[in-house]
Amino acid sequence: MNYGRTLQQIASLGKEGYLRTRTRGFRRRLSLLRLRLRARPNRLASRAKFIAVTGSSGKSTATALLARALEAHGTVRVQVGFNTEKSISAAIINSSPEDDYFVTEAAIGKKGDMDGMAKVIRPDVAIVTLIALEHFSAFKTREAIAEEKGKLVQALSANGIAFLNADDDLVMAMAARTEARIVTFGREREADYRVVSVESRFPDPLKITIAWGDNVADIALPLVGEHFWVSVAAAFAAAAELGGEPETIARQLSGIAPLSQRCEPVRTSGGPIFLVDTVKAPWHSLPLVLQTMKSVSAPRKRIVLGQLSDMTNARAKYRDAYRAAREVCDQVIFVGEHSHRSKASEEDRASHRFVEKTRVEDACAYIKETAIEGEVILLKSSPRLHLDRIALAWETEVRCWSDDCGLMTDCISCGLFDRPFSEHQGIPPRSKFKAAAAPVQE
Repeated sequence: MNYGRTLQQIASLGKEGYLRTRTRGFRRRLSLLRLRLRARPNRLASRAKFIAVTGSSGKSTATALLARALEAHGTVRVQVGFNTEKSISAAIINSSPEDDYFVTEAAIGKKGDMDGMAKVIRPDVAIVTLIALEHFSAFKTREAIAEEKGKLVQALSANGIAFLNADDDLVMAMAARTEARIVTFGREREADYRVVSVESRFPDPLKITIAWGDNVADIALPLVGEHFWVSVAAAFAAAAELGGEPETIARQLSGIAPLSQRCEPVRTSGGPIFLVDTVKAPWHSLPLVLQTMKSVSAPRKRIVLGQLSDMTNARAKYRDAYRAAREVCDQVIFVGEHSHRSKASEEDRASHRFVEKTRVEDACAYIKETAIEGEVILLKSSPRLHLDRIALAWETEVRCWSDDCGLMTDCISCGLFDRPFSEHQGIPPRSKFKAAAAPVQE
């Protein structure tokens, strides 16, 4: 026990506050243990093939795509978005022993998180999309993240299958941690399932060609962004290796809907098209969406940038973000507490190439005043700022304009966006996410 740190905590919280904090932590751990014990018999009794997807990016989309593909020849229980041990345990408890597939994503926030999840899931199949630097304060390096996420692959039995991204050295190194069969997917290197072409030019669909053995499949999906090739390739490879017919897989994938706030296109009547990318905003993800905007075909392109995360030297990073965004669009709008860090020139400010707004409400008003029909506006930020309200407010009344409400869920899921934030106290969010997974629906 770190007694020095404990004394500091007692001094900052007071003895009673410190004890309350310790008690809450104990209760959380006890609650998680109870869920784990309840989930275990369901997992052991299930006939389903359990498939877990992890990685620093693309895991939610890969999970949704794979569930969609497998739904053509079996009952699929899918867990997307809620990717902690608590949520996954609850989903297993509520699953049916008659399910054919249980497909879930598995996320980590700190060291040790994957240990419990791997024990609860007991995966038959593990998929790893890529490794990037996220949760910087907890991991510091990509190698540390790979070490933690690799525990999912390590949990496979010799009869399992690991699907690994051949373009990522840290992912490929996980092959040494298991006796399970290894299947690779990739773009730049030789892989079992190789992406030979990707074409992304919104509003056209994303077009991907995948080759394996002597076979080739062409897939068109309503996803926005070339970077989704990782998720598509992972899902296609897994579905094919699990017995799916390539033509059926391609048809199923083409019917997927973009996941909420993951480069999600939101069309308005007579106004702009918003690309809402506000689930998270780690520094490594910014070049991906900027490349997407570069390929977009529209009468005008604008980028609204809020809060970035998982980075050091924020001052330099926001400056670099502005410079990079400026190269791919007609106007950049910085919003929030870091909006002053763009280092935009006086010329760019005077010409409105750069616009600075401290509050989201002000940014929304400015966009409404200056919008033109058919333009594409990217909303990019971490969830804390709730930039999604800008798109929501176009055709819906939004009255909650707090810039720091404390919730990390989106405003539609909260459901209180039509009330001033001052009226939220004591009112629970109306449409809470359900931890229990549900069978995939058409």
